[in-house]
Parts: sequence; C-alpha cells; structure tokens
Amino acid sequence: MTEEIKLVMAFIRPDKLPDVKEGLAEIGAPSLTVTDVSGRGSQPAKTGQWRGEEYTVDLHQKVKIECVVNDIPAEDVAEAISESAKTGEPGDGKVFVLPVESAYQIRTGKTGPDAV
Repeated sequence: MTEEIKLVMAFIRPDKLPDVKEGLAEIGAPSLTVTDVSGRGSQPAKTGQWRGEEYTVDLHQKVKIECVVNDIPAEDVAEAISESAKTGEPGDGKVFVLPVESAYQIRTGKTGPDAV
C-alpha cells in the first residue's frame, strides 16, 4: 500500500457514466463522487433557434467524477476512466491527478491514508 493519497478528478460525457462506473469497479475502485456540471473546453459551441431567435450553447453538460485513492495506483484509476469514457470525438473530457495533503474521516476520527 502506498502512503500517498491522490485525488483523481475527471470531467466526462454524462452518457458515459455507467461505463466509467463499471471500469472503476473492474479495477477495485468502487468509491466515487459524481456531480453534474457544465463547462467549456475544446468541444465546439452549438447554435440553434428558438421562437425565431438564434442562441448559442457554449457550456456543455458534463459529469465530474472524483476518486480519492491510496491503495490503488492513481494512474490505474485515471486510465480506467479514460478508457471507459472515450468516444474519440471532441468533448470526451479530461482526467486530472492531484496530490491530497491530508484526509480526515469524520465518523472514526482516522487521519491520513487510514481515513481513505
């Protein structure tokens, strides 16, 4: 077991969430937090018309996934997310791996890697 705690954070297409959850379960990383978000990256803006008025949608709906790990290599988690979320089209998303300075488990009072 490594003593380094890492946060793997990803922004993916909402329809790829079931695939990502399955990919994470396959590598033994079942714990995750999911948040609905919107944002803008390399995916092009879409224009449309509504009641005769043209509008632009430049913030796309995404899902933010966060996994805090210390007993599973963060690179394995990032790879599982990337492989499961990939469609090959613009807007597939991004995965980031960040160090976690410390962790506290509220219920038990455990700290550091024991809290994860």
